Amino acid sequence: MTQAQNSPVLQVRDLSVDFNTTKQVVHAVKNISFDLLKAETLAIVGESGSGKSVSAMSIMKLLPYPYASHPTGKIFYQGKDLLTLPDKTLRRIRGDDIAMIFQEPLTALNPLHTIEKQINEVLILHQSMSRSKAQKRVLELLDQVGIKEPQKRLEHYPHQLSGGQRQRVMIAMALANEPEILIADEPTTALDVTIQRQILDLIGDLQKQHGLSVILISHDLNVVKHVSDRVAVMKEGEIVEQGDTTEIYANPQHPYTQKLIHAEPFGAPEPVAENAREILTGRNIKVWFPIKKGVFKRTVDHIKAVNDVDLTIRQAETIGIVGESGSGKTTLAFALLRLYKPEGEIVFLGKNISAVKGSDLRDLRQDMQIVFQDPFGSLSPRMSIQQIIAEGLVAHDLCPDDVERENLIIEALREVGLDPESRHRYPHEFSGGQRQRICIARALILKPKLIVLDEPTSALDRTVQSQVIDLLRELQDKHKIAYIFISHDLKVVRAVSHKILVLRNGEVVEQGNSDKIFNQPQQTYTRTLLNAAYDLKSAKTV
Repeated sequence: MTQAQNSPVLQVRDLSVDFNTTKQVVHAVKNISFDLLKAETLAIVGESGSGKSVSAMSIMKLLPYPYASHPTGKIFYQGKDLLTLPDKTLRRIRGDDIAMIFQEPLTALNPLHTIEKQINEVLILHQSMSRSKAQKRVLELLDQVGIKEPQKRLEHYPHQLSGGQRQRVMIAMALANEPEILIADEPTTALDVTIQRQILDLIGDLQKQHGLSVILISHDLNVVKHVSDRVAVMKEGEIVEQGDTTEIYANPQHPYTQKLIHAEPFGAPEPVAENAREILTGRNIKVWFPIKKGVFKRTVDHIKAVNDVDLTIRQAETIGIVGESGSGKTTLAFALLRLYKPEGEIVFLGKNISAVKGSDLRDLRQDMQIVFQDPFGSLSPRMSIQQIIAEGLVAHDLCPDDVERENLIIEALREVGLDPESRHRYPHEFSGGQRQRICIARALILKPKLIVLDEPTSALDRTVQSQVIDLLRELQDKHKIAYIFISHDLKVVRAVSHKILVLRNGEVVEQGNSDKIFNQPQQTYTRTLLNAAYDLKSAKTV
């Protein structure tokens, strides 16, 4: 790690942040203090809602003022209190001296502007560069952050890039003016393990080259352990413990820190009975998307999203599907659920459903359900939790009696560990982990035989992930449900899966028993994924 010097480049003293709503004042951050030293990486960790991002955004005064306020605190940079500086001075410091990589690059990047224009804007505003000189600098930056063929990417829009490429563009924008401080807010959340490692390596290399001081905000303690020099642990707006990373991990003092460190996914699902019934079998599954060109839109080629995949899943069994973004994981699951029309044969509960359509296909939906990656996006903000969970019952005309239907909803909420009295509330009133439990309850109430779980824990804190994993294992044991579990987090996959299927470019690279895949991987690609997930040593910041 970096041999950090003793002189702080940033000092935060007794910082508090309040949000003034119409109903109450929310004390989001309470009297926190920390230093950021020259050329070091300080990690700020904690669960969602602990105040990590709010604290970081306060440094650049990016909070919605006057809705947000600072009843106490000072933030010193270059001898000046950033909280008292006029907007004109702050605009110069933002992006010039202190830069930020935001958590979700697709949201942070302007969807209407090309990549070149967005990075150009930073250079022209802060350095008054000519457009020709700025373009040359943009190409240098894109090359520096590892974007292949940068010339071809200049005219691309954010939606035309992968998640890893968009994150690299965000890093290029942040580094355009060679800042002294880089704030990285969850820079690897929802990225594949191999892309995570590349991004962390990239930030580390750039830190070494430019002597950057980095504030890393993350809920992934495995990442933090290997890339930070010091750690500050936040809970409910307060820093409960901070110190040298090695010391914190070896000897955590605060019970909350101990809880976070020991929240790694562990355990294994109950063994599958030898005589367990086959729930679903897929043979030679193909999903090819045509590439059409010309005036007459003739098909000139195909994108082979899924190509000749075979799998079988039995009652109370979980098959984990892993691979990088674009490997075909979700496409395969959607094909098995007949949300896409694939080639090949799909047998569900002993019936060939490959060609089933219309009302017959709709009737199958009761027995095959899905829990999506984004629990907020998949819940209607205009419906109460009771209405959301009841939707499947109403659609399948399973329970016309209102009282009986409400009793089923109450039972489903209790099964997923939620208070039934909360059923009249709306999605925005729940945390991420609670919303994911609501999605599971919505699927569970139909008593399905198969549930597809598409990245169900990717945006959740480790402690909440562990709770969801325990819940899924408990429900599977109780109801004998088969799971198809899609994830880029291999530690989570290992904790829930009986079998593993490794996909790359739409094809099966390797599949088999979970323990065998993790302990004795046969293919180079599988070993690459496992190394990226379990060995982050090369990703240390220097």
